Amino acid sequence: MKKLVFILAALFTFSFAAQAQEGIKLGLKAGVNYSNLSGDGTDELDSQFGFHVGGFLDYGISEMVSIRPELLFSSKGFAVSGDDDDDFNQSLRYIDLPIMVRVNAGGLYFEGGPTLGYLVSVSEGETDDYKKFEFGYAAGLGYQMASGLGIGLRYQGGLTSIIDNDDADKITNSVFQLGLSYTLGTR
Repeated sequence: MKKLVFILAALFTFSFAAQAQEGIKLGLKAGVNYSNLSGDGTDELDSQFGFHVGGFLDYGISEMVSIRPELLFSSKGFAVSGDDDDDFNQSLRYIDLPIMVRVNAGGLYFEGGPTLGYLVSVSEGETDDYKKFEFGYAAGLGYQMASGLGIGLRYQGGLTSIIDNDDADKITNSVFQLGLSYTLGTR
């Protein structure tokens, strides 16, 4: 029993030492979204451009691994091309909370994790036509410079339908993101 307590205390101490070494860093990010919908009946839809902007915490677990929760305002959606003036664009504006696990290899990083989105507004129609929450996943890669500036490419896919109708087919968001970030307090 004493050995177990000693081992747990040692692990606890080393864990805090590693956390103190890596620490928590704050940052800002912004970029462009290229989004569409996925699922049955979405083949006729076109992609549209949007944006994302927000901040993040980067919590270093070790020199190679960090957890990075982000809080982003993100514009997603789709377009429908029609005859001349019949084009239709639908922007779905979300507050997104991706929780990414990053593996760092020098300046290069790979990331993946779950995402939770809360629908704030839509450009056309009522938000009642859409579910308020969406759950999904994200995966990406990028490069983080020692100066704190970073560039990343990420795919974000939905796992839950965004349509608030149980009889409707499962329709999910599908978003490619290209973004710039800046981690505060780096040299």
